[in-house]
Amino acid sequence: MSEAPLSEIFKRLIATTGPISLMHFMGESNARYYSHRDALGAEGDFITAPEISQMFGELVGLWLADLWIRADRPDQVHYVELGPGRGYLARDAQRVMKLHGLEPRMHLVEGSTRLRDMQLAQVPGATFHHDLSSIPTDGPLLVAANEFLDALPVRQLVKTDEGWREIMVDVADDGFAFVAGRQPMDSAIPEARREAEPGTVIETCPGAAAQMFEVAGRLANQGGAALFIDYGHVQPRFGSTLQAVRAHQKLDPLAAPGEADLTAHVDFHQMKQIALSRGVEWMGTVTQGAWLTALGINQRAEALVKSSPHQRDVVMSARDRLIAPEQMGNLFKVMGLAAQGWPMGAGFALED
Repeated sequence: MSEAPLSEIFKRLIATTGPISLMHFMGESNARYYSHRDALGAEGDFITAPEISQMFGELVGLWLADLWIRADRPDQVHYVELGPGRGYLARDAQRVMKLHGLEPRMHLVEGSTRLRDMQLAQVPGATFHHDLSSIPTDGPLLVAANEFLDALPVRQLVKTDEGWREIMVDVADDGFAFVAGRQPMDSAIPEARREAEPGTVIETCPGAAAQMFEVAGRLANQGGAALFIDYGHVQPRFGSTLQAVRAHQKLDPLAAPGEADLTAHVDFHQMKQIALSRGVEWMGTVTQGAWLTALGINQRAEALVKSSPHQRDVVMSARDRLIAPEQMGNLFKVMGLAAQGWPMGAGFALED
C-alpha cells in the first residue's frame, strides 16, 4: 500500500487542528524526503562537497590527523560524523588519517536505512547511531558535520502590528501559504531585538542549538575536536533564509512537501555562543575557500593532476567549485571547536 502524499496529510491535519508551525512543516517534510529518495549527486537534487572531489574529505582527514598528532596521539579515539551522506567524506578522511597513523573507530550518525547501506559500502566496519547518545564515552571524539545543521527545522517569528507571532503554514487555494499565528511570542524574542519594524522575521533553529550543545558538552567531557561545515552567516541577522531545492533548482519551499530538500542558513554566531557556554575552545569561523586553501587544496590538486594529467580539467573545476568566492568558497563556512588542552587547528583566524 503506497503512502499518501505528505501534502494531503498536511491538508487534513490543518483542516482538523488549524495552521501548523513552519518548524513542524519543515521537520516532517525533510523526514519524508530523506527516507524516500537518494537526494545526493548529479542525478539527485543537490551535490555536496565530498562528492565534488576527494580533496575535500582528504583535507578534513589531514586536519584531524594533524590535531591528533599534536595532542600526543591519544588512544581510543572515535571519529564521529553527523549526517554522512553517501559516506564519501568518512571514506576519504579515513584513508588520509590512516596514512598518518590515526585509525579511529568510525561512528556514523544516520537514521536513513537507505543511506546507511551506501555508507557501509564506503566505510566497512562503521558503527551506526541514530543520535549522539549512543556514541562511546571512553575516549576523545573527532567530529565532522558537513551540511548537517542546515537541514534541521527552523522556527520563524514575525513582527506584526499586534506584536511578535510565530510563522505558521495554512492551506491556501490548492497549496499552502505562510500566516502569522495567534499566540503572542514577544517573550521568546531577546529584549534587544524586540523593537523592530512590522514584517521583520527572526529565524532560529532549536535542533541545531541542541546538536551543538551536545557535541560541545561531549568534547568538554571527553576531549577532542569538531568541524562544522555549512552555508550560513557569522553575525546575527533578520530575515528568512528558508529555501527548497529539487533537481538542482530552487523552488517555493511550500510547493512540494516531502519531495524537495528544505534548508536554512546556519547561524554560526549562535553556534559559537552555545559552544563557548559548554567550556570548549572556539578556533574560529572562516570561509570554506580560505580554510581549504590554507590546508593546501591547490597543492593537492596539482599532485592529482601530475598523477593523472588527462584529468586536469576535472580536478581544477572541482577545486574551483569548492573554493571560488562566487561558488561555494564564501557562502560556506567552517567552524572549529576543541576541548580544553587540545591544540588549535590549522586554517583558522580568530575572527567572527
